[in-house]
Parts: sequence; C-alpha cells; structure tokens
Amino acid sequence: MQIEDVVNEIQSRRDTLKELDHTILFNLGDAGSVFLDTTEDRYQVTANPVNPDAECTITLSTENLVKLMDGTLNPMAAFTMGRLKVFGSKGVALKLNSLLDA
Repeated sequence: MQIEDVVNEIQSRRDTLKELDHTILFNLGDAGSVFLDTTEDRYQVTANPVNPDAECTITLSTENLVKLMDGTLNPMAAFTMGRLKVFGSKGVALKLNSLLDA
C-alpha cells in the first residue's frame, strides 16, 4: 500500500474519525508519514507534512496500519508486542483506538 492509499483510507473514515478532535501523526518509517487534524471543524489528512505539530505520534509500518484499520491487528496487542509505538498523548491514541473499533 502506498502513502496515497493510506491517505484515501483515512479520508474514507471521515464520519467516524471526525469525532477524534485531536491531531495525530502516523509515522510510517521509510514509507513517509500522514498527519490527521480533526480539531475544531477540520478534517484534514496530509501526506508527508512539513513540521507537523501533532498531539500524538504513532509509529508503525504501513502494513500494520492497514491491519489496524481493517481490524485484523489489535492496537493493544500491537503496542505490547512493539509493533506500534506511541509518543505524546496516550489518551489521544486510546480515543483513536475506540473510534477504529466502532
């Protein structure tokens, strides 16, 4: 999956993820990064942003992000196994987890 596919997938989840009301950076390593801003009335998804100011950064592979979004990888298990790392607000990551489960 390419970074554009990840952006499109996150865009397609607007109805659910707009409830997040926070900023998240998905650091996908060599594949790039995706910034999600759902603060106020915004819903902006940006591939490879310059100087993103995210409340929470989630570092994982593109493959694991896809698995998280399709429900085949449990976020808590991925965190425990080191397949996902969270920097910044853990509360924002937990809120994202609950929205992905919806």
